[in-house]
Amino acid sequence: MTPAELTGRARGHIEELDSPRCMLHTLVRTPFLRLRAAASQAGFDLVAQSSYRDFDRQLSIWNAKYNGETPVNDVSGRPVEAAALTPAERIDAILVWSALPGASRHHWGTDFDLIDRAAVPPGYRVQLLAEEYAPSGIFGRLSVWLEAHAARFGFFRPFRGVLSGVQPEAWHFSFAPLAEPARRALHVDHLRAALRAAPLAGKDIVLERLGELHERYVARIDWP
Repeated sequence: MTPAELTGRARGHIEELDSPRCMLHTLVRTPFLRLRAAASQAGFDLVAQSSYRDFDRQLSIWNAKYNGETPVNDVSGRPVEAAALTPAERIDAILVWSALPGASRHHWGTDFDLIDRAAVPPGYRVQLLAEEYAPSGIFGRLSVWLEAHAARFGFFRPFRGVLSGVQPEAWHFSFAPLAEPARRALHVDHLRAALRAAPLAGKDIVLERLGELHERYVARIDWP
């Protein structure tokens, strides 16, 4: 992938599927559909709640959280008042759940937030919370199945709360054969170049701390 593709500012590597509807790297199409077919045989309707996300979309998510327009959660998932935090604290609070624009693994088209569409009750809004993937949660069975079978198709959970600064995300799966080269290729200088030109809330502090943030939240993952 080019630096622009790695940071979500170009999408030449991305294609869109109609069924199930999602956007993903062209080389991830077949592995994802094979995983979905295996899940179907086990009784799940496996779909991506979130797939490819470009730089501008990630920027809007970041700015809304930084400016207090959408909720910011602490490490336990409880809402915190963004305005009560210093700028540095606000940045750290956002990063335990949401990536910097340019640093999201969703930019690569290799990563998905997976749910079982068949398990969603009518009128229910999926929130991608830990309790939904707990044994008693609506996606508890799917979570167990993915833990046992996703690796056969090249997928793994990059955020387990062990090495990465990101909190555990039981829903987030990554296609290792492409995501790992992308992670190693996303140098801090690529990220800095993307952010310097962006209207990023808190940009001065982010750029000042970028080396540290890149190491903790981008370079370090929970590799199997």
